[in-house]
Amino acid sequence: MKVLGMMSGTSLDAIDVALVEFARDPADPSLLTARPLHLGEQPWPAATRASLRAVLPPAPADVATWSRLHAAVGDAFAAAATAVLAEHGDADLVATHGQTVYHDVQDGRTLSTLQIGDPSRLVEATGLPVIHDLRSADVAAGGQGAPLAPLLDQLLLGGDPEERTAVLNIGGISNVSLVGGGSGPGEVIAGDIGPGNALLDAAVHAATGRAADHDALIARTGTVDRPALQALLADPFSAQPLPRSTGREHYDGQYVRRLLGRDAADALALPDLLATLTELTAVTISQAIRELGASRVVASGGGIRNPLLRERLAHHLGPVLLLDADELGIPADGKEALLIALLGYLGAHGLPGTLAGPDGPAHTGARGPRVLGSLTPPRGLSALPHGPADEVPVGRFEIVPDRSTRTTHR
Repeated sequence: MKVLGMMSGTSLDAIDVALVEFARDPADPSLLTARPLHLGEQPWPAATRASLRAVLPPAPADVATWSRLHAAVGDAFAAAATAVLAEHGDADLVATHGQTVYHDVQDGRTLSTLQIGDPSRLVEATGLPVIHDLRSADVAAGGQGAPLAPLLDQLLLGGDPEERTAVLNIGGISNVSLVGGGSGPGEVIAGDIGPGNALLDAAVHAATGRAADHDALIARTGTVDRPALQALLADPFSAQPLPRSTGREHYDGQYVRRLLGRDAADALALPDLLATLTELTAVTISQAIRELGASRVVASGGGIRNPLLRERLAHHLGPVLLLDADELGIPADGKEALLIALLGYLGAHGLPGTLAGPDGPAHTGARGPRVLGSLTPPRGLSALPHGPADEVPVGRFEIVPDRSTRTTHR
């Protein structure tokens, strides 16, 4: 079964796309193999990306704006899907995360979550059934709705009894899954840690109009403001127990002013602000991982390509080893789109996309694991390849290299 997985994170850097062929091992149906046929990025239309940035919190937006963006994001995902399918072959199913525009957390509880991107436009463009809205079922069951990666992290890295692995993703927000070391799937600890690229990107965009400080060229010229750093590290979110989740609503464009005060925040020159925010991100991540007792960290996401952030993170984590996911045969740049493809496969076969804890609750804090996603059109799965083996819970997962696979960035 071929699934096209599509993902855009809070950084809005690109639309990640993975075309993956899933198959059950005939001798052991609990083993699911994934052969990536394509891993890559498709660019956002400039106007759509600008419109999305313009409504990031704390900016206001009315229902007409959200309606238009829902359609525009659907069109952007449809264009990305058709481009990949035209070049790399057809699929049986599209699984899309869409674009998160609001994740409402109050007193540690997720009240609602909203990902936009009209799935009907994907159906119209590709002729394929689309699984979407991957977080709402978990939230309805009392879960955080995030992060969704722990199921894949456990399958890929949770089987090593000698390694207690912190699987780190640094997107707009940083999140972690703690797996392995002899613990089972029900003992996975996971959640959002704190800022990733969100604060850095917001500061650069506000000051220069650019999307990011590429290669940390500006941040390297700055000096960390220690009083400001200590004030930012006092954010109560970092003291909340896992599982926890957050989003741009918390780490928004006014975050630094809220915690430091307007005068103190505005007194920071851009290089010093970026240096301080880089250090904040590295310290927040490393403190959370140290508390988990990990023996190694396996990292992916756009933030790991920030050389200064990586240096500071390695410094604070030491002697705990920091590895790129690629070093272990896991496509670091395509991991999130691969995850979405996997969740689409599981949802299509009625299998949950979250892990069960030892006493029943899911790793997200939900009352139990849930099948994730909604389907457009309603009977779109009737023609999909399907057999009894597809309904067996996945116990093992293997990424099978495909010589023709190309990872692209645009």
